[in-house]
Amino acid sequence: MDLNYSAEDTAFRDEVRAFLEANLPKDLQHKVLNHKRLSKDDYVRWHKIVAKQGWVGTGWPVEYGGTGWNAAQRHIWEEECARAGTPPILPFGVNMVAPVIMAFGNEAQKRHYLPRILNCDDWWCQGYSEPGSGSDLASLKTRAERQGDHYVVNGQKTWTTLGQHADMIFCLVRTDPGARKQEGISFLLIDMKTPGITVRPIIMLDEEHEVNEVFFDNVKVPVENLIGEENKGWTYAKYLLGHERTNIAAVGRAKRELQFLKRIAGEHMKNGKPIIEDPVFASKVAALEIDIMALEVTVLKVISEDSKRRGPGPEASMLKVKGTEIQQMLTELMVEAVGPYSLPFDKNYLEGHAEHSIAGDDDAAPLAPYYFNFRKTSIYGGSNEIQKNIISQMILGL
Repeated sequence: MDLNYSAEDTAFRDEVRAFLEANLPKDLQHKVLNHKRLSKDDYVRWHKIVAKQGWVGTGWPVEYGGTGWNAAQRHIWEEECARAGTPPILPFGVNMVAPVIMAFGNEAQKRHYLPRILNCDDWWCQGYSEPGSGSDLASLKTRAERQGDHYVVNGQKTWTTLGQHADMIFCLVRTDPGARKQEGISFLLIDMKTPGITVRPIIMLDEEHEVNEVFFDNVKVPVENLIGEENKGWTYAKYLLGHERTNIAAVGRAKRELQFLKRIAGEHMKNGKPIIEDPVFASKVAALEIDIMALEVTVLKVISEDSKRRGPGPEASMLKVKGTEIQQMLTELMVEAVGPYSLPFDKNYLEGHAEHSIAGDDDAAPLAPYYFNFRKTSIYGGSNEIQKNIISQMILGL
């Protein structure tokens, strides 16, 4: 592939920068660049701004409301959004369930759900993991029994990210308990307002309500909410996970956070000198920067190849492993750079209720919670150990 940007791509970058400069609200930018927590309204407000521009469906076909951008343009958009400090467009609707609906849903489902996803009329969450089914997802036990024109769903999902805000959840459910575990699973779209659904918060180590348990007690789901064929959901799940793993790489954000790391490492001292001048620390930063550059080239190659086939291949597992390792190393080096200044936990500052941190170092205040939160990245979307198995089997042939 040609790694040089064309004149058209350079002009597109200028267009994106102009749009972000004119339309990104400064309060949202401040929250993102300063590692503060985002509310539901923050996410929705930015999504609708981008939707008005017609730029939400960056990887969608034009016939469904997508942008028609090439791989380089999609990468430029993500990179410039990260550089500017936009809230993310949450992936659960746009990048996860929408590709499944487009590939395997019927025309009525496409007409109903896809425009609503583009405009953020529905907030989606993911119902995959269960208390006993995480990396071994095919062992899930949530049951959906067909009764006439609806399914009755019973069971539990866990680690449901931002499920407390959700209007809809896409769920893997077992519809044939007698079949081999991968062959008895179906893919259902469930309205979170349906009677029998209970959402219970899981408060994490950083004291944020980001994930939840979701319980289903005789929840009635119309049969028309089944995606594709009954008992074929494992195929759709693997397709979705390929898209999730590609997006987890987050190269643009890594590049932005690298610059933040360099800045704070130049401002905090060790033995009378900025810590960035310490040879051992500087070598860690240099190795990390090289890894980010290599990851960026790999992402460009994968998304370029993705445009020629139906969905991401096993290379997405490579991006997931390396991308999450880089994210974790960034947070580790940030904490190392500021040392004890990262110890105070200032919830009021993180949630925007105070203009400055009580410790007097606004850069350092969010870094311990940031570090703890990013311990999860090597687990969600399929643990990195599982991804390494996929790489060894499907790429290396071992």
